[in-house]
Amino acid sequence: MAVGWPVDLVDGDVRLRPLRRRDADAWMALRAANAGWLEPWDATNPEPVRGPRPTFGQFVRSLAAQARDGTALPFAVDHDGELVGQLTVSSIQYGSLRSASIGYWVSRHVAGRGVTPTAVAMATDHCFGVLRLHRVEINIRPENAPSLRVVEKLGFRDEGLRERYLHIQGRWCDHRTFALTVEDVPEGLLARWHATRRSTA
Repeated sequence: MAVGWPVDLVDGDVRLRPLRRRDADAWMALRAANAGWLEPWDATNPEPVRGPRPTFGQFVRSLAAQARDGTALPFAVDHDGELVGQLTVSSIQYGSLRSASIGYWVSRHVAGRGVTPTAVAMATDHCFGVLRLHRVEINIRPENAPSLRVVEKLGFRDEGLRERYLHIQGRWCDHRTFALTVEDVPEGLLARWHATRRSTA
């Protein structure tokens, strides 16, 4: 089932849009500047990768192909018109499951400013409202405090530990799974997030 691509989602100063080949310089500079902040959580391949690494253009084309196939939504995250990270809706499944996973990273200089929760809320609402999915999950290392704060702010349900779930930096690492189903947020997750921010302001 096609998911409709490209997709552009905006809320205030946060925008989710397709990653483009012309983002190459900004994306690579952002990753280099945040290497110490991001690499402890980056998934790795347990099998040796042979041959040259894909170029950024090949990376973007691969993501776009997944989007056209309906298996993923690979977004760039912009804040005030500046590329600050990436959010990917992956493992999109229909049928009796109707589920997807969300993964994300943002630059340290915007962490704690509501950018990531807003992006996750927009993507989740798109999954529920447009793709008609039933469940969205996020898997997080137990040691990743900034990401744990994101799901806490948004009210994702803690569904427990998945042991040795994902290969990261040379070893199989445990993750905690957090999830929402469409029944959990009848008002929409973005609306609930805004209400929560207003109540704590």
